[in-house]
Amino acid sequence: VGLGLCPCGALLARRGGALRALCGSVRGLAAGPETHFGFQTVTEEERREKIYQVFESVAKKYDVMNDSMTLGIHRVWKDILMHKMNPCPGTLLLDVAGGTGDIAFRFINYVRSVRERQLQRKLKDHQSLSWQEISESYQEDKSKSLGDSQVVVCDINKEMLKVGKQKAQHLGYSEGLSWVLGNAEELPFDDDKFDVYTIAFGIRNVTRIDLALQEAYRVLKPGGRFLCLEFSHVSNPVLSRLYDLYSFQVIPVLGEVIAGDWKSYQYLVESIRRFPPQEELKAMIEDAGFLKVDYQNLNSGIVAIHSGFKL
Repeated sequence: VGLGLCPCGALLARRGGALRALCGSVRGLAAGPETHFGFQTVTEEERREKIYQVFESVAKKYDVMNDSMTLGIHRVWKDILMHKMNPCPGTLLLDVAGGTGDIAFRFINYVRSVRERQLQRKLKDHQSLSWQEISESYQEDKSKSLGDSQVVVCDINKEMLKVGKQKAQHLGYSEGLSWVLGNAEELPFDDDKFDVYTIAFGIRNVTRIDLALQEAYRVLKPGGRFLCLEFSHVSNPVLSRLYDLYSFQVIPVLGEVIAGDWKSYQYLVESIRRFPPQEELKAMIEDAGFLKVDYQNLNSGIVAIHSGFKL
């Protein structure tokens, strides 16, 4: 019997159509809500995958490209971040999306220099000690050059961590440093664990910034500090036009010349433009529960350092 002549068949056909429509809508739900990858509209899952590929692709040339793109100024911005943090010996730092170790190495250097100054002051205060006592005290303190400080570098990308570990080995950093593969939106750490959480040039590559901020809040101890260094929005209209010209015309070309990768650097530029401006990010940090939230613009807002406390 032809399908069209049988009422049961017609019913089944209708149900089949409804079922197909339902499956389609379920598939739509499974694909996840839409977001952006640079100027493209993609699902959240696609975005995560694409960003992973970008950083896998640029990992080996990441440091060289940072120097080329920012004319080396990114080093100064990271130094300013460290001075703003002003860590003391004993600080436990979590650096998220810090695969190549730039913040971690600065943290170790900073804490070491604080320890060194403390040690010199201590020896000055003990003028009456014998040479042997001074020597023993110095050796003992020197062996704990970080004073129980620790930095945990957490990055979602295996290639970036690999580059960071190689750099650490090459530069002689081992004490007080560990590397963890993990997602900023779902950190593999206990609650109330760290004194400071940093994320430098990483938060704009997180698919769900709100989740990453909630996780930052969760893993910080009460009294802990959140610090975020990120490209932001330039307030000066003339500088803004020049900056746009440089970003869109020069940076992708540098990416092609230095890293053989035009597309990844085109994405990085577009992602900066799609990132929330300073006040909007400040509100998001407050929504996650942080207090005393403020930000400091560097170079007219080309980058900004946002700071907040878990109180």
